[in-house]
Amino acid sequence: MSSLSSQPYKGTRDYYPDDKRIQNHIFSVWRKVSESFGYEEYGAPLLEPIEIYAAKSGQELTNEQTYTFTDRGGRLVSIRPEMTPSISRMVAARRQELAYPARLYSIANFMRYERPQRGREREFWQLNVDIFGADGVGAEAEIIAMADGIMKAYGAQSSDYVIKVNNRKLINYMMAQYFGLDGVQAQLMVKLFDKKSKISDQDFTDQATEIFGEGAESGLTKVKKLLDATSMADLPDEIRGSSAVKEVQELFTLLERAGVDSLVFDITLMRGLDYYTGMVFEVFDTHPDNSRSLFGGGRYDGLVGLFGAEPISAVGMAPGGTMIENFLTVHNLIPESRSTTEVYVIVLGEAMRGASKLAQDLREAGINVELDITDRKLDKQIKAAVKKNIPYILFAGESEIETEIYTLKDVTSEDEQKLTFDQVVDTVKGR
Repeated sequence: MSSLSSQPYKGTRDYYPDDKRIQNHIFSVWRKVSESFGYEEYGAPLLEPIEIYAAKSGQELTNEQTYTFTDRGGRLVSIRPEMTPSISRMVAARRQELAYPARLYSIANFMRYERPQRGREREFWQLNVDIFGADGVGAEAEIIAMADGIMKAYGAQSSDYVIKVNNRKLINYMMAQYFGLDGVQAQLMVKLFDKKSKISDQDFTDQATEIFGEGAESGLTKVKKLLDATSMADLPDEIRGSSAVKEVQELFTLLERAGVDSLVFDITLMRGLDYYTGMVFEVFDTHPDNSRSLFGGGRYDGLVGLFGAEPISAVGMAPGGTMIENFLTVHNLIPESRSTTEVYVIVLGEAMRGASKLAQDLREAGINVELDITDRKLDKQIKAAVKKNIPYILFAGESEIETEIYTLKDVTSEDEQKLTFDQVVDTVKGR
């Protein structure tokens, strides 16, 4: 029998303590910023019936990317590929009891069967932030201000990222009124615009020509006019007068007042999922080594109504852990990694009983302590503490236990001090 592979399943990753510390840093910022805006944490099941994704997330996600299986009761279920349908279901179930606007967030893992590549994994972690029951553009402004707040909480400057904004109402108006496309053509054109940055200009033109059919010449002229517009003021007259553009202008005013200055209007921004109904946005890294979308969100007013409840408006976003980690790495914003253990107690001679009591007393004083229980030689105990990146070593021999004066070594500076128990506690906590 051949030995089992030590590698994780394709598209997933193992989080060793150093990796987990970075992930926890990312999560702690998500949690802190979400709660600072008054959002409450919730949880949802890992499995959902497949139909809640089929209803609104789009065929590609449902047919090609979900991990779907038949359970022992004959039900077709899926490992969640995203959270929006789950939270919409939960809000529908408590439609009458919730206080509105309902502000909710979760940090959870998801799975999608797609081709693993930089920043994209089959198992991924996301923050999901959603506000339900706020109809005005103030809801989008709040979610985008939170996105900006998250980036700044990591130490990012406004120039490190750009927040691109568009409106699905404007896109629908553009497809039907400006281009004169039917429903099928419009859907194809939205998908084409969505991948514009990932294909060549010639590919884009060829595919657009095919979608327009007989009206390709005038259609391509209109597309060029749109793509040449660098701001809302440059949009063709027929579009600039629409109510959707006015909505975007109102959003920009609110966000500028809130101090968000990384905003850009981008007519090509589509957001791939079918359930968006209004404003959409994406945060892009401006670093040349990582110039890609980090995360996005938007308004999806129709989803709660699918669960038989009264429809309710909703705006949300979902930053992903790996994309944020890539951003922090290229901008050199990953904090120094240090063990969550603060003190490594080295046992000298026959002092294990007293050292165990000392370790327990330190824990009761609020300090994270690892006690060496191996009876190894002194140099091997020290090597273990250094390798584990623990900031302090405390030596506990019989004389230290008896006198209650301990030698505390700072591993980084290599300074050693003789200290009482209380002084040890103060020194470690002071760091």
